Amino acid sequence: MAKKTYVLDTSALLNDSDCINSSFGNNDILIPLKVLEELDKHKKRQDLVGANSRTVIRSLDALRSKGSLYEGVRLGKGKGVLTVKGYNHSMTFPPDLDLTVPDHQILAVALSEKEAGVKVIVVSNDINMRVICDSIGMESQDMNPEKVVESSSNLYTGFADVMVDDEFIDRFYENENIALPEQKEKLYANQYLMLTSSLNNKKTALAKYIGHNKPLERLAQFNKKGVCGIKPRNKEQSFSIDLLMNPDIPLVSIVGKAGCGKTMLAIAAGLEQTIGIDNKYSRLIVSRPVQPMGKDIGFLPGTLEEKMSPWLRPIQDNLQFLMGNDKITLDMYMQKGVIEVEAITYIRGRSISNAYIIIDEAQNLSMHEIKTIITRVGENSKVVLTGDIEQIDNVYVDETTNGLTYVAEKFKPYDLAGHITLMTGERSKVATLASRIL
Repeated sequence: MAKKTYVLDTSALLNDSDCINSSFGNNDILIPLKVLEELDKHKKRQDLVGANSRTVIRSLDALRSKGSLYEGVRLGKGKGVLTVKGYNHSMTFPPDLDLTVPDHQILAVALSEKEAGVKVIVVSNDINMRVICDSIGMESQDMNPEKVVESSSNLYTGFADVMVDDEFIDRFYENENIALPEQKEKLYANQYLMLTSSLNNKKTALAKYIGHNKPLERLAQFNKKGVCGIKPRNKEQSFSIDLLMNPDIPLVSIVGKAGCGKTMLAIAAGLEQTIGIDNKYSRLIVSRPVQPMGKDIGFLPGTLEEKMSPWLRPIQDNLQFLMGNDKITLDMYMQKGVIEVEAITYIRGRSISNAYIIIDEAQNLSMHEIKTIITRVGENSKVVLTGDIEQIDNVYVDETTNGLTYVAEKFKPYDLAGHITLMTGERSKVATLASRIL
């Protein structure tokens, strides 16, 4: 197979800061000089983009000790050579494209290599960049070629309807340990089931599937008493609470539209298990990506806590509501470190043990970022990922390539994880209608 040269644009490196070491085999990598300039503009940002920018810059600086970036540095045994260079000003460039545009300067580098007889592939998470590449005869690809699902409608829901004999439901309600008969549809560990009688479709039971030839489990008795004063309003919320309160399932993902209660349920279960009667964890850590919706308001004045406040305010509002609007008690727990609310940028690099960790708005994370966060989880910790895959503010991911979708699909065969998709909005009639029709 002919050796290729992959030209990486800024979006590819900001999406996966370790891609130069892990994604291109023995092929060569070329980073245009313009990309370094763009990375420099992002490096001071207090979010995941800034963190990834700094990681890439440090990686390139480390390579300088092995050789010259201008002449090319071998990345390791069996790997290709990484080079940083600009474009050849004498090359032929489409006159309709403005060379003062940064993306076009990156394309000019790729075209310079192609004119020199090199097999070139541009790697970009910018859709328009890939469209332009195709329009000028340049091969291109996404940084995330792996899609775990074809579309969001195919995402694993964590729930299935199963038709059973009428007698089977009776035996289940009599607390008999009974395994589900072989099913045509594949079922996964910790998947929730609506058992429906084949004789009477109004005769049903809710159960949790554990595995082949293993007895079905009944839901924990949180439906009546609720958690931290919050009671489930529909069966999917009941499934969520069952997952959230189970210490034997250390990884939980919850997907749902705006107003379905995913964040509120996760925080309520976290409070119940840290400062409530059911004290399993020593602290509650709640975090979310610093990803603005719409146009960014720019740099904010004040201390680090004040800068983060606009992004973390929704979490603090939920915490305050669940604690009876007692801000003094909430502040006391936060000062003691029992409750931590912070941006995801500051979770990277930590090893967190004996904690209940909630990552809200996880749909704005890439699969590489979500991996970085989950691998921070230490002994006796639980991590809960919540988000709405239809409300993504990160321009580098979509409904099928974001980190939340990735976790739900990749972990579904394992009994250490559980997933549920919330179907019904409970915030208000207006919020439910808006999420459906807008």
